[in-house]
Amino acid sequence: MRKFVQSRKNYGAKTVLLLALLGPLLVVLPQGVLAQQQKNIAFLERLGETFASVAEEASPAVVGIKAEIKSSHRPSMEQRPFGDPFGDDFFDFFFRRRSPQGRQQQYRRQQTAQGSGFIISKKGYILTNNHLVGRAEEMSVELLDGRSFEAEVVGTDPESDVAVIKIDGTNLPMLELADSDDIEVGKWVLAIGNPLGLSHTVTAGIVSAKGRSGFQLAAYEDFIQTDAAINFGNSGGPLIDMYGKAVGMNTA
Repeated sequence: MRKFVQSRKNYGAKTVLLLALLGPLLVVLPQGVLAQQQKNIAFLERLGETFASVAEEASPAVVGIKAEIKSSHRPSMEQRPFGDPFGDDFFDFFFRRRSPQGRQQQYRRQQTAQGSGFIISKKGYILTNNHLVGRAEEMSVELLDGRSFEAEVVGTDPESDVAVIKIDGTNLPMLELADSDDIEVGKWVLAIGNPLGLSHTVTAGIVSAKGRSGFQLAAYEDFIQTDAAINFGNSGGPLIDMYGKAVGMNTA
């Protein structure tokens, strides 16, 4: 009986000793997790600050482009099956189109294409997509500071879907071009443009792949794939690295 009591006393002492040893660990462990969470939050905040700084520096050189395209066509009955049966289309379809003068008659239709571009020279040279301005008869360019300019096409390359237009202005911001061959898969990039008519929208992502082709968007295709959101209107805008340099042009 005395031995059993002694055994219980030893057990109680060991329990107290074990709790004394584990106590600091129970306190340190939650503090360590909290410290790691704070480090993660601080890292994300620094990353967000980097995005904000790069976007603020680059956005003034990104422009919105409106291109007026006028196309010639002759409407047919198939194009307007529910039109006025006694109107001009009806008469043209059955009578004028049979005569030489009728065959030459055409109608002018005006379309407005909206997209983006970025200034690459203090002299006002702007890079954009050829499919946006290649057939334009009139163009206007709007800057982030509200200034608006008429633009003219300097050169186009339909094979790569690249075009250069020019505006005349002073104190123009510009973007420096980076070597797109140096950008690596997994690197952070920003896309800046005017998607869906919304001026100077910034989206972030990584370089998902390089050397993509086979989309039948141009004769020469060597695309950078990114998971940064790109929508209609982003066409012609820059894809920017974390140094604020343009590594590519957003197309699709």
